[in-house]
Amino acid sequence: MGGNENCAEHYRLAGMEWVEADAAARILEETKTVIFSQMMSKHSDMPVSRAEHLVRGSTEWHEWVHNMVEQRTKANAAKIELRYREMKFMEHQSHAATARAERRM
Repeated sequence: MGGNENCAEHYRLAGMEWVEADAAARILEETKTVIFSQMMSKHSDMPVSRAEHLVRGSTEWHEWVHNMVEQRTKANAAKIELRYREMKFMEHQSHAATARAERRM
């Protein structure tokens, strides 16, 4: 039973890491338009097309988008770790079931 509890706890921890990483990435993704609009509003004295060009070419926007992508990458890595833990747990269960079947023979 201890092995199952250990696997389950590892799975739970990996799941919590994924939830937190996914939340951080989703917040950035969902606020991308808001942030862009806020950056655009700093250039309200010029035509929209020129302001867009300035914002999209700015270091600030580049860093913001880069951070957003990094957060999504971390969330994806955490999800892979979660799936790995799930597979290890299923593998553990399969080995345990095989061992029980072999003992019955």
